[in-house]
Amino acid sequence: MKNKTLSVLLGISLVSVSARAGFFDSLTKVFSSTNAASAAIAALPEDKIAGGLKEALGKGVSNAVVSLGRDGGYLSNPNVKIPLPGSLQKLESGLRLAGQGQMVDDFVASMNHAAEKAVPVAAGVFGDAIQKMSITDARNILSGSPDAATQFFRRTSETNLHAQFLPLVKKATDSVGATARYKELTGKFAAVSAFGSLFGGKSGGSTSPLDVDNYVTSKAMDGLFKMVAEEEKNIRANPVARTTDVLKSVFGAAGK
Repeated sequence: MKNKTLSVLLGISLVSVSARAGFFDSLTKVFSSTNAASAAIAALPEDKIAGGLKEALGKGVSNAVVSLGRDGGYLSNPNVKIPLPGSLQKLESGLRLAGQGQMVDDFVASMNHAAEKAVPVAAGVFGDAIQKMSITDARNILSGSPDAATQFFRRTSETNLHAQFLPLVKKATDSVGATARYKELTGKFAAVSAFGSLFGGKSGGSTSPLDVDNYVTSKAMDGLFKMVAEEEKNIRANPVARTTDVLKSVFGAAGK
């Protein structure tokens, strides 16, 4: 199922032929051109132009999902790696001094691996959002802020993503033992407090119970949107492949 889901968007990037202008810049010109536009450009339906944008965004989403949905996708990427929860970050040094460094590392790894197992579902969710994108949406993205597409995905997909991520994260945290490791760590708080006293720190203190599944789901989604934003930045800045007849028509008509 995972491979089948990913293949939906992976198929977008079958061929790579460089264009000589930024894709977003070219489409913006096509949408906004009047007298400067050639007859060929003027003859292109806006839905075909929007289709080119959808394809480019689909490719970017595919890249983000594939990058994160592999072993180490989160754990090995410092930009999206899920860290210890704030309550445990305050105690990490003490936990390591108390000889619990491996337990800390195992807990962090288990959370990140859970996110890696859940993220492939985003391919279908984002794919649906792209297919439902209107010409008005496309115009707003092309003329909007540098992260306009990412904001579009957040607005249209965040709730659905959370609903689909959460049960997968829960299943994954159970399978990799994230919750069990968290409970082990919280069981060391008394020892950490003692070490804190020995080294001049504040002893005592407590932490509220953590919902590991919701924490991992939230952080996994944050990382996903961060990667999508990076892909959007890349699409806006760099030449893009003419992977379909739609793109060839747009760039060909524009004389690019």
